[in-house]
Amino acid sequence: MTDLAPLNRALISVSDKTGLVEFATALAGHGVELLSTGGTAAALRAAGLDVKDVSEVTGFPEMMDGRVKTLHPVVHGGLLALRDNDDHVAAMQAHDIGPIDLVVVNLYPFEETVAKGAAYAEVIENIDIGGPAMIRSAAKNHGFVSVVVDVEDYAAVLAEMDANDGQTGYALRQRLAQTAYARTAAYDTAVSTWMAAQVGGTPRRRTFGGTLAQSLRYGENPHQAAAFYTDGSARPGLATAVQHQGKELSYNNINDTDAAFELVSEFAGKGPACAIIKHANPCGVATGATLKEAYARAFDCDRTSAFGGIIALNTELDAETAREITGIFTEVVIAPGASDEAVSIFKEKKNLRLLTTDGLADPAVAALAVKQVSGGFLVQDKDVGRVDLDDLKVVTKRQPTDQEMADMLFAWTVAKHVKSNAIIYVKDGATVGVGAGQMSRVDSTRIAARKAQDMAEVMGLPAPLTQGSVVASDAFFPFADGLITAAEAGATALIQPGGSMRDDEVIAAADEAGLAMVFTGMRHFRH
Repeated sequence: MTDLAPLNRALISVSDKTGLVEFATALAGHGVELLSTGGTAAALRAAGLDVKDVSEVTGFPEMMDGRVKTLHPVVHGGLLALRDNDDHVAAMQAHDIGPIDLVVVNLYPFEETVAKGAAYAEVIENIDIGGPAMIRSAAKNHGFVSVVVDVEDYAAVLAEMDANDGQTGYALRQRLAQTAYARTAAYDTAVSTWMAAQVGGTPRRRTFGGTLAQSLRYGENPHQAAAFYTDGSARPGLATAVQHQGKELSYNNINDTDAAFELVSEFAGKGPACAIIKHANPCGVATGATLKEAYARAFDCDRTSAFGGIIALNTELDAETAREITGIFTEVVIAPGASDEAVSIFKEKKNLRLLTTDGLADPAVAALAVKQVSGGFLVQDKDVGRVDLDDLKVVTKRQPTDQEMADMLFAWTVAKHVKSNAIIYVKDGATVGVGAGQMSRVDSTRIAARKAQDMAEVMGLPAPLTQGSVVASDAFFPFADGLITAAEAGATALIQPGGSMRDDEVIAAADEAGLAMVFTGMRHFRH
């Protein structure tokens, strides 16, 4: 093995034909012989390039609907042979195997096929076999062979060939090999994850894969390296968003923006809604007759915490709302879209990032949630649990009013996105107090009430914002003290999962205070 390896012969077989003709033309300009298959060969010939079919090299036609075309010793011998090993060279000569110095393969669009909801049989047919086999052979022999699996690497290969008289250096081949193995690993991850969903149960082995979307300046803190990877699911949100302005998103920006967008997506089709997030917790969530009103009501829940926060909207950002948002410092705004006028207004705030997506995320779509722990991973289903009126059980003597019931469902939706222990006060479709992440549920209740009282004083109101509100608790009240605290803050109704050993005690306290209370039978812990 030497540092530089010549590229005399290339095998090209790609599903994504972006930049294909230009790349192959440049290779041909360096005198590289082009081997190809099926649609790729046809595309190259249509561009006027001289291409040899792989079937001419192997002596076998493509067969079985294309399932078998490159799985042949002539192909893999040409890829795996060590050029400086006399026995390998002799074997190549004895079996008329020509060396293949470059493999350009991007795989059957398995992930895209799954994402579009294709039938089982179609998904199976989009599991690539020959492509990964060639990629792995070429990558193993990167001492002599270059392998390209991403369109983004075409330019690097050509630049190296231009600089080295048609040859590539070892450092580039090594990097390309690493990328290649990561791609086949991610591809197999996508296949095994899909198969696991079809089979059901808990698979013995579980893998995860991703594609680099962005290298980040640092992680949660400056001493931590970080990057953002996408998983190929194309779920609307950070992975699909277009950034219109502002500096690059940070690790914390991405984390908080994702939390905000997932929360506001819960209100798809329920009128204009806004969620303001700080440190992955909502500090204000509201609906309104207009988007401007929804934002204003969310902001009024906790104006202090909203400073420097993340804003998510469930409808297209309009000019009026954009003007309101620019009134305070905001890190990121994410919405399904933005009017031209709104975009122009934001340009006056050059550090404000504006992201738009193709739509809202579907809260009901199943997915996996993964958390790293020492020596492994915790894997669970994403929390897609939801309740409606028919799921609620009234457990108190007093029945809730229609408005209380609507507010309790709103509060319950928000509770799903608040770190435990979570307590949420809501009035007329807007949060008025949020208590998050406390070790004691009663402390969350008190903190949320106190913040609401502080905001009332800031706004010059005679009574705390929690007066006449409802309360949601993400898990059951273990004692009556949290409920009593909520009642003292002015709450009139509560929604909670139920299931405590002291439910009877808590229900009795609610009856004594004249509160209405419903049980959901479902909790929403979020750690």
